[in-house]
Amino acid sequence: MVLFGPSGCGEEFYNEGHKGLLEVPKWIKEYGLDAYEYSFGHGYQMSSDMATKAGQLFKEYGIKLSLHAPFYINFANPDEEMYAKTIGYIYTGIKFLKAFGADRLVFHSASCGKLTREEALKLTSERFKETFGKLEEEGAFDGSFLLCPETMGKTMQIGDYKEVVDLCTINSNLVPTFDFGHINSIEQGGMKSKEDFKRVIDYSIEKLGFEKTNNSHIHFSKIQYGPKGEIRHLNYDDVVYGPEFDGLAEVLVEYDLSPRVICESMSMMPHDAKLMKKIYLNTLDKN
Repeated sequence: MVLFGPSGCGEEFYNEGHKGLLEVPKWIKEYGLDAYEYSFGHGYQMSSDMATKAGQLFKEYGIKLSLHAPFYINFANPDEEMYAKTIGYIYTGIKFLKAFGADRLVFHSASCGKLTREEALKLTSERFKETFGKLEEEGAFDGSFLLCPETMGKTMQIGDYKEVVDLCTINSNLVPTFDFGHINSIEQGGMKSKEDFKRVIDYSIEKLGFEKTNNSHIHFSKIQYGPKGEIRHLNYDDVVYGPEFDGLAEVLVEYDLSPRVICESMSMMPHDAKLMKKIYLNTLDKN
């Protein structure tokens, strides 16, 4: 079964008078959702004790938890000092995974900067091999978590869906995060039909196999885009920009896939996650 949840609780949680991470697990459960993504996008600003307390509550309420690493990770930065910081963000992310009892760390792979796309992708690939190979040698991969590089929404970022899938062939502990709003932005509205979602999933199955694709992580939201890609996230009720979830729901049902779907709408993440869950269940019932 596909699990659904939000990245953050948006306006609704706070409008109801809730505050603080420790109130989130019960609220998410009562909302009818199964998953949650906590973002460390602007840095790891939390104590290990708080992470452990929150993690115990997420476990108690049966909510599967993923974490998002800082946004400024860049495996293609040619500066060795900045590369060392990127490695540090991954190691710290793994520590927080263990403290929370979370099972996935989502991260952005790289930006091109002054490098050509080919140069940036080559450097990213080499450093993936080095970093995740070392983690394997150190015994960091104990089977309790996956690392999930994300498809990106801007033209100067490394991470179209083929690049992310190919990077995930480097290590068995890497599975893709397919952000379909990002893919749609890069493709200038290219995610329109069931067949568009199918080509992404088909490429993943071809390169990574069914099991890895089944374990993939999904971000879904409508996103405003321009010539250079992503501009801003929108709520699902937007009628100008896509993508629509129906096509992906059809593919998930047809292929009998059970990924985790995290809604990243602008301000209505739980509401829209529940709507996506309803679309999926209705599609399931029709089949």
